[in-house]
Amino acid sequence: MDDDSVTTDRRPDHSRTPVLEALERYRRSGRHPFSPPGHKGGPGVDARVALTLGPDVFASDVLALNGLDDRRMSGRVLERAEELMADAVDADRAYVSTCGSSLSVKASMLAVAGPGEKLLVARNAHKSVIAGVILTGIEPVWVRPRWDAEHRLSHPPGPEEVTEAFERAPDTKGMLLVTPTSRIS
Repeated sequence: MDDDSVTTDRRPDHSRTPVLEALERYRRSGRHPFSPPGHKGGPGVDARVALTLGPDVFASDVLALNGLDDRRMSGRVLERAEELMADAVDADRAYVSTCGSSLSVKASMLAVAGPGEKLLVARNAHKSVIAGVILTGIEPVWVRPRWDAEHRLSHPPGPEEVTEAFERAPDTKGMLLVTPTSRIS
């Protein structure tokens, strides 16, 4: 589909995949990258790595800027993907992170609280959250997760646990909640 619109009758068209479509166009273009990543679509990769992972994984590792879109982002690739994501989860806005989940966790934390301020954090939080607490100076207010003995899963804190934590620390700025959690064996 060449039409860049992701909306039909004011509702996003969830059959569209802006990032995948841009990646397909990029790969068909035959362009040779002169920007990061350093493997240049595969030729710069160690032969053992290419043998193990295959060449296609590197041909698809391109930047949004000067790869999937131009330097002005005039193709709106990420913007259109964010519109679809926000609609899918009934949010006012969604953001695509191109910097990895650990950095995104830290950015989310700093968007809500600053150094010396409190943030509710589930006690089973990922190590990136703990690193974020240390690096940002945010003071965690620990909230106990719910344990599911039958399925051996740790679930996020429920409304009761969150309410109790906010009552315990009313000056808390917000809560970082990451789901789903993993099975514990």
